[in-house]
Amino acid sequence: MQLFNLHTHTNFSDGKSTAEEVVQEAIRQGLKILGFSDHSPVPFENSFAIKNDEVQNYIDTINSLKEKYKDQIKIYCSMEMDFIPGIVKNFKETKEKYGLDYLIGSVHLVGNDINKLWFIDGSKVETYDEGLFKYYDGDIKKGVKAFFHQYNEMIETEEFDIVGHFDKIKMHNRDRYFREDEKWYRDLLMETLTLIKEKNLIVEVNTRGIYKKRSNDFYPSTWVFPIMREMNIPVIISSDSHKAEELTMCFKEAEEALRNS
Repeated sequence: MQLFNLHTHTNFSDGKSTAEEVVQEAIRQGLKILGFSDHSPVPFENSFAIKNDEVQNYIDTINSLKEKYKDQIKIYCSMEMDFIPGIVKNFKETKEKYGLDYLIGSVHLVGNDINKLWFIDGSKVETYDEGLFKYYDGDIKKGVKAFFHQYNEMIETEEFDIVGHFDKIKMHNRDRYFREDEKWYRDLLMETLTLIKEKNLIVEVNTRGIYKKRSNDFYPSTWVFPIMREMNIPVIISSDSHKAEELTMCFKEAEEALRNS
C-alpha cells in the first residue's frame, strides 16, 4: 500500500481532527510521509479556509509536529490553494512567505466576481444547482467550460506542484446535466490534461468522492487513467481527508484501478 498522503485537512480549515490527531493516526497506520494541506485563506467570509489570523499558528503547529515526531514520520507543511482569478493571492508569494514545502492547486468556486461565485463542492447538491441556474442560466456547458478554463488559467499563471481533483465539477452532476462520455466534456478535460503535461505537474487520484459516497468514481475518473499513463503524467493517490480516520480510505481500490488502467 502507498505509505504517504499529501492531501490532508485539519480543524485549522474545514477538517474535524487536530493536526496531532492526524499525525498519531498516520503513524498508527504505518505511513512514512504525511503532508498537511489545509485550505488557503480567501478574502471573504467562509466556513472552509484557514482564517488569516490563524495562518502563522497553523505553520508553527505543523513545524512543531515535524520536530516532535521526526523519528517516526516525515511531515510536510502545505496548503491547498484555492484559485479564484483576481481575488486570491499569488501562490508563489504565499509559498515563499510561509516557507511551505509544496502546494496543491484547486478550484472550488467558479467565477471572478466575489459576489457571483459558483460553489461546486460541499455536501449540498442544492448549492450546486442553485449556482448553475443563478450564474449560468442553467447552461451546464457554459458552467463546466468556466470550471475547466479556471483550472487552465491557474495552471498557466500560478506556480504549484499538485493538481487537486480537476474534474470535481462532476460530483453533484451525477449524470443529471451531462455525461462524461460526451465529446464536448472530454474535449475540455483533455485541454486541461494537455496543460498539466506541459507544466510537468502531478495529478492526484483523489478518493474522497468514493468513500463519502458523493461520486461513483475517483477524481479524475478511471477512464482518464490510461490517458494519463500514455501521456506520462505522474500521479499520486490522495484521500483529501477531513478526519484522521480517512487518511488512507479507498487507497487499495485506487491502486488497483491504476494498475489495471
